[in-house]
Amino acid sequence: MSTLLQPYNERMMEVLLYIQRNLDGDLSPETLAEQACFSVAHFHRIFKGMIGESLKEHVRRLRLERGAYRLCYTDKSVMNIALDAGFESPETFSRAFKKRFLVPPSDFRNSSRAIVSPGNDGKIHYRPEPSTNNFQLDESPAKNKVEIRTRKETQVVFIRHVGPYLDVTKAWAKLCGWGFGKGLMSYQTEFIGLCYDDPDITPTEKIRYDACFSIDNEVETPPGMGIQFIPGGKYAVTTHYGDYEGLHDAYRELYGKWLPTSGYQLKNNIPSFEKYIKAPPDVPPEKAVTELWLAIY
Repeated sequence: MSTLLQPYNERMMEVLLYIQRNLDGDLSPETLAEQACFSVAHFHRIFKGMIGESLKEHVRRLRLERGAYRLCYTDKSVMNIALDAGFESPETFSRAFKKRFLVPPSDFRNSSRAIVSPGNDGKIHYRPEPSTNNFQLDESPAKNKVEIRTRKETQVVFIRHVGPYLDVTKAWAKLCGWGFGKGLMSYQTEFIGLCYDDPDITPTEKIRYDACFSIDNEVETPPGMGIQFIPGGKYAVTTHYGDYEGLHDAYRELYGKWLPTSGYQLKNNIPSFEKYIKAPPDVPPEKAVTELWLAIY
């Protein structure tokens, strides 16, 4: 294993062991992010990039696989196994179990006393006595080019949007309408989106996003807008070409592929942000150019 991989791999291995040993315990994002020494949003993106599935998907699948093991090797009822797996009823457990193992729990128990292999799909699977020997992280290289850039502290006017990322157009329309009216826009203006939450974990209606444009001097803003500063320093930057629906995969690549092999550490107290180089309505969505900025040291 590359020495550059060790800090991230070791932290992720500890998290994976903790999950398997505490499938009935507190596996909240806050608890696991603290275990890994990441902010919650950073942790989820790194986890999905390195493991290949979201934290929620991972825990749910392991609980189903543990249920399969218990069906084979214990006499616990299907109801109790379902409740242990975090399902509200045997019916919902049975549907999820059949989707995973292709047969209902009762048929699974009756047909075999040897656990069905979960499949050689490259995922990390449930083991009664977990160890890191069973864990294989995705160490394939990143495809997208990443540059290291240093930027100065940037003063911005912003408006907060709470809700789906794809619904931020109203916030941008209000912000830019005001900015153009005040004559604050120039060819040097940066248009930036501060992204505080990961849509994989934060309920859609609670996602926080700040639409921002840069300014040189402090101005008085109307109600609903404000002034803040984006910290200067070192950033990892990758460029996404295309519509915004593809940004999710670009973030996953940056966090889960490039970062663990980079030798850099995250600045957890600084949110990632998007810089819009070409954006609708100036260009069609498929022609958009967006830079993703990640604060590092």
